[in-house]
Amino acid sequence: MKKIINNKYVLFALAFSLGAILIWFIKPSSHQHIESSTNQTSKNTVFTCSMHPQIRQNEAGACPICGMDLIPLEDDNGEGIDPMAITMSPTAMQLANVVTAIVGSESAIKTIRLNGKVQEDERLIFSQTTHFPGRIEKLTVNFTGEYVTKGSVIANLYSPQLVTAQEELFEAYKIRESQPNLYRAAREKLKNWKLTETQIDQIRSSGKTQDQFPVLADQSGYVTTKKVNLGDYVNRGQTLYEIANLSRVWVQFDVYESDLSWINKGDSIQFNISSLPGQTFKGKIDYIDPVINPKTRVTKARVVIQNNDRILKPEMFASGEVKAQLGKTVDQLTVPKSAVMWTGKRSVVYVKLSSDQGLHFKMREVTLGPALGDAYIIEKGLEPGEEIAVNGTFSIDAAAQLAGKPSMMSPEGGAAMTGHNHGGMNQESSQSNNQMNMLQVNEAEQTYDSDPKFKEQLQVVFSAYLPVKDALIESDAKTASKKANDLQKAIEKVDMKLVKDEAHMEWMKDLSILQKSAKAILNETNLENARMMLSPLSDQLFHSLKKYKVEVDGYRQFCPMAFDNTGAFWLSDSDKILNPYFGDAMLTCGNVEEELK
Repeated sequence: MKKIINNKYVLFALAFSLGAILIWFIKPSSHQHIESSTNQTSKNTVFTCSMHPQIRQNEAGACPICGMDLIPLEDDNGEGIDPMAITMSPTAMQLANVVTAIVGSESAIKTIRLNGKVQEDERLIFSQTTHFPGRIEKLTVNFTGEYVTKGSVIANLYSPQLVTAQEELFEAYKIRESQPNLYRAAREKLKNWKLTETQIDQIRSSGKTQDQFPVLADQSGYVTTKKVNLGDYVNRGQTLYEIANLSRVWVQFDVYESDLSWINKGDSIQFNISSLPGQTFKGKIDYIDPVINPKTRVTKARVVIQNNDRILKPEMFASGEVKAQLGKTVDQLTVPKSAVMWTGKRSVVYVKLSSDQGLHFKMREVTLGPALGDAYIIEKGLEPGEEIAVNGTFSIDAAAQLAGKPSMMSPEGGAAMTGHNHGGMNQESSQSNNQMNMLQVNEAEQTYDSDPKFKEQLQVVFSAYLPVKDALIESDAKTASKKANDLQKAIEKVDMKLVKDEAHMEWMKDLSILQKSAKAILNETNLENARMMLSPLSDQLFHSLKKYKVEVDGYRQFCPMAFDNTGAFWLSDSDKILNPYFGDAMLTCGNVEEELK
């Protein structure tokens, strides 16, 4: 029995030893397999920067441009995915600040802001004339602006002709029984000189000739022009004063050529007078001038306002709004302007698609209708209920370019461009630069406190921007290109390490637009293309200055006629309008929108 037990323990010991030996041999092999698999996965993973997608490396690390941690580049070539769509994970969408919205229909109502001035109603402007010749012996109205009442005496005249006419009346009165027609003719002669029946009867009854006769005001109103002085000799019908009745006035609003299709006779308008704060006036447009001013490219829209209390005075400035509606009765598809990327010839949006593989965006060309303030009417290309990107579209487009998908600059798609091009510009890059003007500007939705040195560097960028703009005012593309080189150097000297955290990420977005816009002008020789590129450069610089609370002595100005009436902004160090988008063709077209301080 004892022998059996001992054999049993020996067998257990042998089995345990054999198992340990097998595990020892198997474990290194398994570990080696896992390590090999991990290395293989690591080799297949490409890392990129969320702010600089052109950076691609085979291992994790920091972005060589901004120093941010690299993230894995996700593969979007899953089954069931449209090969022309670009895949974006929720994390990538959040980093790129992508926001989507459902396309819907609404009434095509556009708020049009108009500026104008109060003017006299031309139908209530009168010329006060004298009805008989003579010398002015007395003026009871001696200055412009004085109010006169209808029937009041405004001057006294000595008239030899009236003296003679009175003597004729006296002689005719004596023979009135035998010569009644002669007496009536003498009275009519005095009445033709605007003497009243009462005045004539007083002269006849007195039996004496009067040397001076009063001139009575024909209308009530304010004297706007005084045309005579004491002692002047005036002829019959000569104007003594211009009198304006201000009980009813006109408000003449300037309407830009691009807004004429929206403004119609009978439209209601609500306006304010800058010198009468807190008061709102309402009226209807009763006349639109059919002729456009060839210099200012505006026409006049007239509103008639009752002014019984005389608070509205000529030359007061007025600011009004018209809620204009498109002629079509059915609702129109509208999308925010930030959703549309415009290349000059094409307008595109990115439509959101969903599948089992995740979220995707596909570029789609659309036909734009009229602009509605911050939105466009879509004539063709979208259907109600579709979801599109309304913010971060440039980031989506950049990702599509890098992935070789159809994009704004490459409608047919193609291989992603990596690295840097140190050679000359080819035709494709020139065409791309021609479309730089519609880069998605990173607007200043939030402001940040920044290092004073950072602010000073942005002020230098603003100073370097001004010569570029000035060269385009002079229609000199060659000089603009040279000055753009100086601007690009100023942008490169901005130290991105001076801003931290979220402010740093925002600056990286701003920097991308500023660099590409400046580089595009630098490489452009065509004047009109260079002017197109000034628009995103100006917009992004404005929003960057605003975002980081940088004060400069300057103004933001706007031309509604630029780019086929789409409108464009620019920055200036003077409030005088000098238009860089048209030069001498329409040098003073535009207005000051905002002071940069």
